[in-house]
Amino acid sequence: MQTRETVEHDIRQLLQNEQLAVLSTEQQGQPYASLVAFAVTAGLGNLVFCTPKTTRKFSNLANNPRAAMLINNCRNQASDINNAVCVTAVGKAAEVVGTSKEDLSALYLQKHPHLKDFLQAESTALVQIRVQRYFMVRNFQEVYEYEVKSCNH
Repeated sequence: MQTRETVEHDIRQLLQNEQLAVLSTEQQGQPYASLVAFAVTAGLGNLVFCTPKTTRKFSNLANNPRAAMLINNCRNQASDINNAVCVTAVGKAAEVVGTSKEDLSALYLQKHPHLKDFLQAESTALVQIRVQRYFMVRNFQEVYEYEVKSCNH
């Protein structure tokens, strides 16, 4: 069994190494999944991504802020079933406004400098998920839960 520190380390490594995630939202009971480029804050308490304000995911989050984000290191190989690490983050999302927008934008662009024009467009929203907990799965069936401490938000 892994310690809290080991699980945190493994989650941090995965989130720093991977570029893309699958965002899950819902509208009127219907789930919806989207591929997004994301970044994570140092304390693991926040995930950020950007999206046009006209997208279904943005509308879904405006109506129901609960969200999940799936990040994994699968490479579409048969060995992934045993070797891949998969993390699901669950929390509440909101558009970033005010003083934290500059810092979170810089964090996002540090990981995704090629998306600078997209992020800075008038029609684009920077969205933050305040993560409540992570679920990490490795070796096909080993599941670890990591609750984010409130001071990390």
